Amino acid sequence: MARQRSSSLTYRARRIHRFLGLFIGIQFLLWTVGGLYFSWTRLDSVHGDHLLRAPGALGPDLPLASPAVALAALRGQGRVDSLTGVELVTILDRPVYRVHYLAREGDGTARRTQLADAATGALRPPVGRDEAVAIARREFAGHAPVRSVEYLTAGNVGTHHEYRAQPLPAWAVRFAHEEGATAYVPAELGRVVRVRNDRWRVFDFLWMLHTMDYQGRDDFNNLVLRSFSVLGLVTVLSGFTLFALTSPAVRRRRAARVSQAG
Repeated sequence: MARQRSSSLTYRARRIHRFLGLFIGIQFLLWTVGGLYFSWTRLDSVHGDHLLRAPGALGPDLPLASPAVALAALRGQGRVDSLTGVELVTILDRPVYRVHYLAREGDGTARRTQLADAATGALRPPVGRDEAVAIARREFAGHAPVRSVEYLTAGNVGTHHEYRAQPLPAWAVRFAHEEGATAYVPAELGRVVRVRNDRWRVFDFLWMLHTMDYQGRDDFNNLVLRSFSVLGLVTVLSGFTLFALTSPAVRRRRAARVSQAG
Protein backbone atom coordinates (compact mmCIF):
# COMPACT_ATOMS: atom_id res chain seq x y z
CA MET A 1 0.00 0.00 0.00
CA ALA A 2 2.86 2.38 0.87
CA ARG A 3 4.53 1.48 -2.40
CA GLN A 4 1.35 2.38 -4.30
CA ARG A 5 1.09 5.74 -2.53
CA SER A 6 4.75 6.46 -3.31
CA SER A 7 4.27 5.50 -6.94
CA SER A 8 1.17 7.70 -7.20
CA LEU A 9 2.99 10.66 -5.59
CA THR A 10 5.95 10.18 -7.91
CA TYR A 11 3.63 10.13 -10.92
CA ARG A 12 1.88 13.36 -9.85
CA ALA A 13 5.18 15.11 -9.11
CA ARG A 14 6.57 14.07 -12.48
CA ARG A 15 3.50 15.36 -14.34
CA ILE A 16 3.49 18.68 -12.46
CA HIS A 17 7.20 19.18 -13.05
CA ARG A 18 6.94 18.27 -16.74
CA PHE A 19 4.01 20.52 -17.60
CA LEU A 20 5.21 23.47 -15.53
CA GLY A 21 8.68 23.14 -17.05
CA LEU A 22 7.18 23.19 -20.53
CA PHE A 23 4.95 26.16 -19.68
CA ILE A 24 7.52 28.44 -18.07
CA GLY A 25 10.65 27.08 -19.71
CA ILE A 26 10.61 29.72 -22.45
CA GLN A 27 10.37 32.52 -19.88
CA PHE A 28 13.22 30.97 -17.87
CA LEU A 29 15.29 30.96 -21.06
CA LEU A 30 14.46 34.64 -21.68
CA TRP A 31 15.41 35.52 -18.11
CA THR A 32 18.72 33.74 -18.57
CA VAL A 33 19.48 35.39 -21.93
CA GLY A 34 18.61 38.79 -20.50
CA GLY A 35 20.74 38.21 -17.42
CA LEU A 36 23.71 37.24 -19.59
CA TYR A 37 23.35 40.39 -21.71
CA PHE A 38 22.99 42.62 -18.64
CA SER A 39 26.03 41.15 -16.92
CA TRP A 40 28.28 41.15 -20.00
CA THR A 41 27.44 44.68 -21.20
CA ARG A 42 28.93 47.85 -19.74
CA LEU A 43 26.19 50.20 -18.58
CA ASP A 44 28.12 53.26 -19.78
CA SER A 45 27.92 51.98 -23.35
CA VAL A 46 24.24 51.10 -22.92
CA HIS A 47 23.39 54.55 -21.57
CA GLY A 48 25.34 56.24 -24.37
CA ASP A 49 27.54 58.19 -21.94
CA HIS A 50 30.56 57.65 -24.18
CA LEU A 51 28.73 59.49 -26.98
CA LEU A 52 28.27 62.71 -24.97
CA ARG A 53 30.82 65.46 -24.46
CA ALA A 54 31.15 67.03 -21.02
CA PRO A 55 29.37 70.40 -20.74
CA GLY A 56 31.48 73.52 -20.93
CA ALA A 57 32.02 75.93 -18.04
CA LEU A 58 31.04 79.60 -17.80
CA GLY A 59 33.60 82.35 -17.38
CA PRO A 60 33.61 84.35 -14.12
CA ASP A 61 33.35 87.77 -15.80
CA LEU A 62 30.11 87.36 -17.79
CA PRO A 63 27.90 90.46 -17.88
CA LEU A 64 24.68 89.02 -16.49
CA ALA A 65 21.29 90.51 -15.80
CA SER A 66 19.59 89.67 -12.54
CA PRO A 67 17.29 86.62 -12.66
CA ALA A 68 14.68 88.91 -11.09
CA VAL A 69 14.22 90.54 -14.51
CA ALA A 70 13.24 87.20 -16.06
CA LEU A 71 11.04 86.32 -13.07
CA ALA A 72 9.20 89.62 -13.31
CA ALA A 73 8.54 89.06 -17.03
CA LEU A 74 7.33 85.53 -16.33
CA ARG A 75 5.02 86.68 -13.54
CA GLY A 76 3.63 89.25 -15.92
CA GLN A 77 2.29 86.46 -18.10
CA GLY A 78 0.13 85.31 -15.17
CA ARG A 79 1.14 81.64 -15.37
CA VAL A 80 3.38 81.19 -12.31
CA ASP A 81 1.97 79.44 -9.27
CA SER A 82 5.32 78.93 -7.53
CA LEU A 83 9.01 78.97 -8.36
CA THR A 84 11.04 75.74 -8.02
CA GLY A 85 14.50 76.79 -9.23
CA VAL A 86 16.72 78.90 -11.47
CA GLU A 87 19.79 77.61 -13.35
CA LEU A 88 22.51 79.46 -15.22
CA VAL A 89 23.59 77.45 -18.27
CA THR A 90 24.91 78.00 -21.76
CA ILE A 91 23.10 77.30 -24.99
CA LEU A 92 25.45 77.50 -27.95
CA ASP A 93 27.94 79.62 -25.98
CA ARG A 94 25.28 82.10 -24.85
CA PRO A 95 24.41 82.36 -21.13
CA VAL A 96 20.81 81.41 -20.45
CA TYR A 97 18.64 81.17 -17.35
CA ARG A 98 16.42 78.14 -16.97
CA VAL A 99 13.52 79.11 -14.75
CA HIS A 100 11.69 76.09 -13.33
CA TYR A 101 8.22 76.77 -11.97
CA LEU A 102 4.75 75.35 -11.40
CA ALA A 103 2.17 76.73 -13.80
CA ARG A 104 -1.54 76.99 -13.09
CA GLU A 105 -3.41 74.75 -15.50
CA GLY A 106 -7.10 74.09 -14.99
CA ASP A 107 -7.72 72.93 -11.42
CA GLY A 108 -4.10 72.00 -10.77
CA THR A 109 -0.49 72.80 -11.58
CA ALA A 110 2.10 71.43 -13.99
CA ARG A 111 5.90 71.63 -13.99
CA ARG A 112 7.24 74.01 -16.62
CA THR A 113 10.59 75.53 -17.63
CA GLN A 114 11.13 78.94 -19.21
CA LEU A 115 14.33 80.00 -20.95
CA ALA A 116 15.58 83.57 -20.57
CA ASP A 117 18.58 85.38 -22.01
CA ALA A 118 20.91 85.74 -19.03
CA ALA A 119 22.59 88.81 -20.54
CA THR A 120 19.35 90.82 -20.73
CA GLY A 121 16.80 88.91 -18.65
CA ALA A 122 14.42 88.78 -21.63
CA LEU A 123 12.35 85.65 -22.01
CA ARG A 124 13.19 83.62 -25.07
CA PRO A 125 11.25 80.95 -26.98
CA PRO A 126 11.93 77.23 -26.62
CA VAL A 127 14.73 75.73 -28.68
CA GLY A 128 13.83 75.42 -32.36
CA ARG A 129 14.85 72.87 -34.94
CA ASP A 130 18.06 74.53 -36.12
CA GLU A 131 19.19 75.24 -32.56
CA ALA A 132 18.44 71.66 -31.52
CA VAL A 133 20.53 70.30 -34.38
CA ALA A 134 23.41 72.63 -33.50
CA ILE A 135 23.20 71.62 -29.81
CA ALA A 136 23.11 67.92 -30.69
CA ARG A 137 26.11 68.26 -33.02
CA ARG A 138 28.09 70.10 -30.38
CA GLU A 139 27.35 67.71 -27.51
CA PHE A 140 27.55 64.50 -29.55
CA ALA A 141 31.00 62.94 -29.19
CA GLY A 142 30.73 60.77 -32.29
CA HIS A 143 31.58 61.74 -35.84
CA ALA A 144 28.58 61.33 -38.13
CA PRO A 145 26.23 63.51 -40.16
CA VAL A 146 22.65 64.17 -39.10
CA ARG A 147 20.31 61.72 -40.78
CA SER A 148 16.90 63.06 -39.66
CA VAL A 149 15.21 65.35 -37.16
CA GLU A 150 11.82 64.74 -35.51
CA TYR A 151 9.72 66.90 -33.20
CA LEU A 152 8.35 64.85 -30.33
CA THR A 153 5.22 65.63 -28.33
CA ALA A 154 2.99 63.65 -25.99
CA GLY A 155 1.00 62.61 -29.05
CA ASN A 156 3.82 60.64 -30.67
CA VAL A 157 5.74 59.40 -27.61
CA GLY A 158 4.07 56.45 -25.91
CA THR A 159 5.05 54.03 -23.17
CA HIS A 160 7.17 51.98 -25.58
CA HIS A 161 9.13 54.88 -27.08
CA GLU A 162 12.83 54.97 -26.24
CA TYR A 163 12.39 58.57 -25.02
CA ARG A 164 9.47 57.72 -22.71
CA ALA A 165 9.06 59.49 -19.35
CA GLN A 166 11.32 62.40 -20.39
CA PRO A 167 10.67 66.16 -20.84
CA LEU A 168 8.46 67.08 -23.79
CA PRO A 169 8.31 68.60 -26.33
CA ALA A 170 11.73 67.55 -27.57
CA TRP A 171 13.78 67.22 -30.73
CA ALA A 172 15.09 63.81 -31.77
CA VAL A 173 18.27 64.28 -33.79
CA ARG A 174 19.30 60.99 -35.44
CA PHE A 175 22.86 60.54 -36.62
CA ALA A 176 24.12 58.27 -39.38
CA HIS A 177 26.34 56.62 -36.79
CA GLU A 178 27.55 53.03 -36.50
CA GLU A 179 25.75 52.68 -33.16
CA GLY A 180 22.47 54.07 -34.50
CA ALA A 181 22.70 57.03 -32.10
CA THR A 182 19.85 59.48 -31.52
CA ALA A 183 20.30 62.61 -29.38
CA TYR A 184 17.25 64.03 -27.61
CA VAL A 185 17.05 67.77 -26.94
CA PRO A 186 14.03 69.00 -24.90
CA ALA A 187 12.84 72.30 -26.31
CA GLU A 188 12.52 73.88 -22.85
CA LEU A 189 15.96 72.76 -21.63
CA GLY A 190 18.25 73.34 -24.59
CA ARG A 191 20.63 70.45 -23.96
CA VAL A 192 21.00 66.78 -24.83
CA VAL A 193 19.40 64.80 -22.01
CA ARG A 194 19.59 61.33 -23.59
CA VAL A 195 21.54 59.54 -26.28
CA ARG A 196 20.01 56.23 -27.32
CA ASN A 197 21.92 53.66 -29.35
CA ASP A 198 21.43 50.11 -30.60
CA ARG A 199 22.91 48.59 -27.44
CA TRP A 200 20.36 50.43 -25.35
CA ARG A 201 17.54 49.26 -27.63
CA VAL A 202 18.59 45.62 -27.22
CA PHE A 203 18.91 46.18 -23.46
CA ASP A 204 15.48 47.79 -23.30
CA PHE A 205 13.83 44.93 -25.21
CA LEU A 206 15.45 42.28 -23.02
CA TRP A 207 14.56 44.32 -19.93
CA MET A 208 10.90 44.27 -21.00
CA LEU A 209 11.07 40.47 -21.33
CA HIS A 210 12.88 40.26 -17.99
CA THR A 211 10.32 42.31 -16.03
CA MET A 212 7.38 40.99 -18.10
CA ASP A 213 5.98 44.53 -18.06
CA TYR A 214 4.91 44.83 -21.68
CA GLN A 215 3.42 48.29 -21.21
CA GLY A 216 5.99 50.49 -19.49
CA ARG A 217 8.95 48.12 -18.91
CA ASP A 218 9.73 49.08 -15.31
CA ASP A 219 6.87 47.71 -13.19
CA PHE A 220 8.25 44.87 -11.07
CA ASN A 221 4.91 44.43 -9.29
CA ASN A 222 2.83 43.39 -12.28
CA LEU A 223 0.60 40.32 -12.04
CA VAL A 224 2.29 38.41 -14.88
CA LEU A 225 5.73 38.55 -13.26
CA ARG A 226 4.31 37.60 -9.86
CA SER A 227 2.45 34.63 -11.35
CA PHE A 228 5.49 33.31 -13.20
CA SER A 229 7.65 33.76 -10.11
CA VAL A 230 5.26 31.61 -8.09
CA LEU A 231 5.08 29.01 -10.87
CA GLY A 232 8.87 28.97 -11.07
CA LEU A 233 9.05 28.26 -7.34
CA VAL A 234 6.50 25.45 -7.70
CA THR A 235 8.52 24.00 -10.59
CA VAL A 236 11.72 23.96 -8.52
CA LEU A 237 9.96 22.43 -5.53
CA SER A 238 8.34 19.75 -7.70
CA GLY A 239 11.81 18.95 -9.07
CA PHE A 240 13.18 18.53 -5.54
CA THR A 241 10.20 16.36 -4.65
CA LEU A 242 10.70 14.22 -7.75
CA PHE A 243 14.39 13.82 -6.96
CA ALA A 244 13.60 12.69 -3.43
CA LEU A 245 10.97 10.22 -4.61
CA THR A 246 13.14 8.68 -7.31
CA SER A 247 16.54 8.74 -5.59
CA PRO A 248 17.86 5.16 -5.14
CA ALA A 249 19.28 6.00 -1.71
CA VAL A 250 15.95 7.40 -0.53
CA ARG A 251 14.09 4.40 -1.91
CA ARG A 252 16.48 1.97 -0.18
CA ARG A 253 16.00 3.72 3.15
CA ARG A 254 12.24 3.73 2.66
CA ALA A 255 12.24 0.05 1.77
CA ALA A 256 14.37 -0.72 4.84
CA ARG A 257 11.92 1.11 7.12
CA VAL A 258 8.98 -0.77 5.57
CA SER A 259 10.70 -4.14 6.06
CA GLN A 260 11.57 -3.31 9.64
CA ALA A 261 8.01 -2.24 10.32
CA GLY A 262 6.76 -5.48 8.77
